[in-house]
Formats: sequence, C-alpha cells, structure tokens
Amino acid sequence: MPLALLALAIGAFGIGTTEFVIMGLLPEVATEYGVTIPTAGHLGSGYALGVVLGAPIMTILGTRVSRKRMLMVLMGLFIVGNVLSALAPTFGLMLTGRVVASLAHGAFFGIGSVVASGLVAPHKRAGAIAMMFTGLTLANVVGVPLGTYVGQTTGWRATFLLVAGLGVVGLAGVAKLVPQQPRPRGVRISHEVAAFRNVQVLLAMGMTVLGFGGVFAAITYITPMMTRTAGFADSSVTWLLVLLGLGMVGGNLIGGKYADRHLMPMLYVALGALSVVLALFTLTAHNKIAAAVTLTLIGALGFATVPPLQKRVLDQASGAPTLASAVNIGAFNLGNALAAWLGGLAIGAGLGYTAPNWVGAALAASALLLAVVSHTLERRAVAAGVPSATADVPTPVRQPGVAAPGGSAPRA
Repeated sequence: MPLALLALAIGAFGIGTTEFVIMGLLPEVATEYGVTIPTAGHLGSGYALGVVLGAPIMTILGTRVSRKRMLMVLMGLFIVGNVLSALAPTFGLMLTGRVVASLAHGAFFGIGSVVASGLVAPHKRAGAIAMMFTGLTLANVVGVPLGTYVGQTTGWRATFLLVAGLGVVGLAGVAKLVPQQPRPRGVRISHEVAAFRNVQVLLAMGMTVLGFGGVFAAITYITPMMTRTAGFADSSVTWLLVLLGLGMVGGNLIGGKYADRHLMPMLYVALGALSVVLALFTLTAHNKIAAAVTLTLIGALGFATVPPLQKRVLDQASGAPTLASAVNIGAFNLGNALAAWLGGLAIGAGLGYTAPNWVGAALAASALLLAVVSHTLERRAVAAGVPSATADVPTPVRQPGVAAPGGSAPRA
C-alpha cells in the first residue's frame, strides 16, 4: 500500500475523533449548558447533518483546485471548527463549531476515497479504502477514549483543543505525504450528478443511511446506557469505548478484505448479523459482561459494512466517482443524524435508555432488505444482457505515471 494512504489515515484519525468523542462527553456538556441529554445529543446529529450538506458543496468547490490542496483546505476548516467548539460560551455556538468542523468530513473522505482507490490496482481498491478508514476506526481505540478521559478529568473543552491539535498533525501529514496532483481536467458537474440517475447508486446510498444508522442509534447514547442501565461507573466509559473501537478496527479490515472478493455476500452477513445483535442489546445491556461483548460486536459488524458500501458506490458510479463518493460519506452521517434523532425520541418517550437499540435493529434490517433488492435487480439485468456500470468504463491496472480513473497521475 502506498505511503500516501498513511497521510489519509492520519486525517481520518482526527476527523473520527471529533465525530465520536461527543458520545463519551454528553453528560458533561449537558450539565455545563443546562440542557437534557437528548438535547445534547443534537451535537451528534448536528455534526452529521453538517456532513450531509457539506459533502456535495465542498466537493463541487474542490473541482477547482488539486485534490491535495483541497484536502489541506478541508483540514484547515476542521481545525477552525474544533477551536470554536472548545471556546464556545453557549450551546448554540458549540453546535455551530460542530457544524463548521463537519463541513470538512464528507469531502475529505469522499475525495480521499477516490485518491486512495486510484493509487492501487483495481482488485485492491476496497483494501485501500479500508486502509484510509483504519484511521477513523483507530480514533475509536485511541482518540475517543483519550478524549473522553481528558474531558472527564480536566473538562470537555480541553478535549476539543486536543482534537484541533490532531487536525494540525493531519494537515501536516497530507502536506508531506500525499502526492501532488494537478487539478482534475475535464470534470463536469453535470457528469458527476448524472451518476445519481443510476438506481444502483441510490440503493447503495440507501443501504448506507439505514445500515450505519443502525449502529449510531445505539452508540450515540452509549454512555447513559452503560452507566445507568448496565451499571458501569463513569470511569469505565473510557475502556468500553476502547472495546467499541477495537471492534470497529477489526470489522473495517475484514470488510475491506472480503469486499474485494465477495461484496454483496459480505453485506448480507454483516447487515443481517448487525440487526440481530442490536436487538439482543436491549437484553444484554442489563449485564456488564454481556453488554461489553455486545458493544464490541456492534462496532465490528457496523464497520464491516463501510468498505463494501463505499466500494459499491464507486463501482456503480464509475467514470464520475468523486461527487458520489462524497455524498455517500454524507449518507453515512445522514443515517447517524436520523438514528440519533429517533433514538432520542425513544428515550424522551420514556421507553428507557435501551430503546434506541430497537430503532437500530429496525434500521439495519431495512438496509439488509435494500441489499437483497439491489442484488436481485443486478442479477436480473445481467441475465437480460444489460451491461453493468463498471463494464462501461474499464479500469486498467495502475502503473507509475499512468493517470488514475477520474483524475490525473500523481506527481512525485
């Protein structure tokens, strides 16, 4: 794997930390601002909605500059948003800072996915994407637990200053390690938008919204669930988040490995198992050991869907992948926002802190249904002799100095 993937993983680490660290700090933030925990949960859903809106906007703006420069601009925006969150005197300004930081998220992962997949041979594309997303999953093993510990011991504002520092490291990594690329030529927004007329692209994004939304329905409220239902001490949240992160790392790597070989079967297994485990979490959340094991499985099964879902969109939008890739990252976060909102409604209705798990199970099962529909339509099209999207634009094996699909060859 090219060294440039390390730079993308560093940026992903910072972004992943700021996205997920709020889960461990909801009680502290809610107490300081005098709001309820479901209201504080809007810091998660607000971030997610910012990703949804920012992904297409920032990606379109990025067509005017080189991909490397755009990645650097996005990391700068990320730093500004986290500093604003750390210094915000009111809940409204805190939410604004979260949204500012989130604007970088979708475009960074979307453009980064295209850059990563263009650096390797076609049969390694999902693996390259998984390598970049390893930074996101490692954030849940190191960044999020560390940020939670810092927030609980020295104040949550220090956590967001620490995250801003991670953004500085990510910016330096992109500047140093990502190959310089000229601005993509011949890129037409109308061509990129046309990819959304492909029903398979839309179905893949629907799977993304519902499948990953199922994960976030549970983990958005993981702190009150583990402390008030399972009976863990507040200090245990840090190592519980480490377990969640370890599951995410393992699931992401497994998903990347098998998505290059058996993409749809991988989605069937991951989404089906995820829906079952989320449903069981309503029971296992009442026992400490069972809750810890289930939490790890949710992380593994949830992130096992990420590389195949992202690769599915890239394959179906071949020839115009950049905007579709970024919008699919937004779809992950649309699912996060939808799940956080629905989970908050369930808690607010007095159904208890385990109620979001039922919401997550229903969302994951719905994603599995879309996967079955998508695969069925694809097999019928093949049987009828209709060429697949990937057959229209052949992707040659990358060689040094040869242009990557959808862009120009990287320079040393």
